[in-house]
Amino acid sequence: MSRTNFDQLLQAGCHFGHLKRKWNPAMAPYIFMERNGIHIIDLNKTVAKIDEAAEALKAIAKGGKKILFVATKKQTKEIVAEKAGSVNMPYVIERWPGGMLTNFPTIRKAVKKMTNIDKLMNDGTFSNLSKREILQINRQRAKLEKNLGSIIDLTRLPSALFVVDVMKEHIAVKEANRLGIPVFGIVDTNSSPRDIDYVIPANDDAKDSVEVILNAICGAIAEGLEERKVEKADDKAAAEQAEEAGEGKRHARRARKEETEEAAQAEEAAPVEEKAPAAE
Repeated sequence: MSRTNFDQLLQAGCHFGHLKRKWNPAMAPYIFMERNGIHIIDLNKTVAKIDEAAEALKAIAKGGKKILFVATKKQTKEIVAEKAGSVNMPYVIERWPGGMLTNFPTIRKAVKKMTNIDKLMNDGTFSNLSKREILQINRQRAKLEKNLGSIIDLTRLPSALFVVDVMKEHIAVKEANRLGIPVFGIVDTNSSPRDIDYVIPANDDAKDSVEVILNAICGAIAEGLEERKVEKADDKAAAEQAEEAGEGKRHARRARKEETEEAAQAEEAAPVEEKAPAAE
């Protein structure tokens, strides 16, 4: 069963592309028609592409890997933060920090700097500083929180990138391509789908359009996480059963050994019968 349908996408305005004069010819396979100088996206293809991307992301989440969401557009950043946060995935909604993927260790140092400031706040070190120094550190902490706070749990490179507006986030896409990280993207008619591994042709400007797609995508990720949790619980139960069975076998072997030892001791302790003298 599809995670979305034609009517849902139509109502959300996913079919509205850009003006014909701004189109990218590489998007021709996903364009249904032109109306009043605006390209209309083929929503039947969008439905299929959403399902394809959702299944791939579900498998990634089920494997316990992270998916980084990227959307710095003003009209979409809030919905992306909400949806990505609901499935505990990292996201970037402010300016993309150049080299975030290709120079990941440096980004991690900045994140650690933020956590170190938090430790100083908690252990009372700030009480020894002047008001001016405290103000400077607080400003630095606020700046780091704004740009990197949402990726504080991203301790290694993500296994996938989900991008809203691949043309605006072209630096993120290039970094992911360079590192071989699969890119999932909402691609409008003015963008190129060539560098995107999983293309979702749809309107990337309207909040409703992005929301209906993210609902399907994050729903699939949530399913993957739940299945992972169930598998872990099953594995734990199986391990406990195996341990109990092994313990039972050890008890049985110990009991048999004790019985054998008791039988041997009883045999040694039994009196030896004297033979009667032979008759002359």
